This record gives sequence, structure tokens and C-alpha cells, in this order.
Amino acid sequence: MSVTPPPASAPSTHRRALITWLAVYPTITVTLGVLGPPTATLPLPVRTLILTLIVVPVATYALIPALLRTNARLSGAAAPSPAPRR
Repeated sequence: MSVTPPPASAPSTHRRALITWLAVYPTITVTLGVLGPPTATLPLPVRTLILTLIVVPVATYALIPALLRTNARLSGAAAPSPAPRR
């Protein structure tokens, strides 16, 4: 008979918002610093498209999961496991 540990509780909505902001704000700042001058002559919607094509995947697949793991370690909880792929 094996006992499975209870699933890790997800951080509160407020903590997830902070974690998301900690991932997005620096990523946007660095990306704008690097791409700002070369894309300055492009229309705003095109610059925004380029920015989001870089920031969203970096934040979603790299930074937010890393920050969630760090949050779990700091709070003493197990890191939430990724959702199964379908």
C-alpha cells in the first residue's frame, strides 16, 4: 500500500501576479533596450508584435516556471508539476 503525498498547493493569485510581473517587466525592459533603436521606425503595432513574440514565450516557458520553483523552495512546498501534454 503506497501513500501518495498531497498535491502541492498553487501560490495565491496575488503571489502569481507578482511572479508574473517579476518575469515580464525585466524581460520587456531588456527587450525594448535591445530592440528599441532598430525598430524605432516601425509602426507601433509591428513593434508590439515583435516585442510580444519574444517576451511571451520567454516568460511563459522559462522565467515563470523557474520563479514558481524558486517560490516553492522558499515557501517550503513542493514545486507544482507541469500540466500533462495532450
